[in-house]
Amino acid sequence: MPKLILIALIAGLPNLLSAGVPDARDYSGPAWSPYLVGALIGVLAWFTFAISDKPIGASSAYASAAGLLGKLFARKHTESLNYYKDNPPKLDWELLFVGSAILGAFIAALTGGEITNRTLPPFWEERFGTGSVALRVGIGFLGGVLMALGARIAGGCTSGHGISGTLQLNVASWIAVICIFAGGALLANLIYRL
Repeated sequence: MPKLILIALIAGLPNLLSAGVPDARDYSGPAWSPYLVGALIGVLAWFTFAISDKPIGASSAYASAAGLLGKLFARKHTESLNYYKDNPPKLDWELLFVGSAILGAFIAALTGGEITNRTLPPFWEERFGTGSVALRVGIGFLGGVLMALGARIAGGCTSGHGISGTLQLNVASWIAVICIFAGGALLANLIYRL
């Protein structure tokens, strides 16, 4: 695994040294520079491989959480499922990773001055009005379910494919990331043009 980390460092060195890379200290966008945060996520991925020999991923944590809830409320059914026979649900580092990501997002919003105390963003209010909180929550929940389902079908999420898989030069991960970006660009164009 240290060889993989060394290869990744050497492969990325020309990009880091090129003049076209923006300096994170001169960034004038949101309070947390995406360039700095992206670099830190890359370093986190290296450390995760070096320390635990496991890739970063989030979608498996949701499957573990569902399995833990299943064992709590429907033990026999959960234990009869093939997935949970091969992957017994347990509290592990992936659940800690997802919890830490949620906490980290809150800390970043708090320290970056991006907490607005708004229930609905202006973009949403323009289209659906100010009384549509339940609709926003419902659509957000449905979107989350569809994303989790898609991640399970694809064998990984944006973390698993986009960070860990591409870092390992996994062809399936590169294809998944290209599809994620293409789908995101297409959907953004549809939403913002309506």
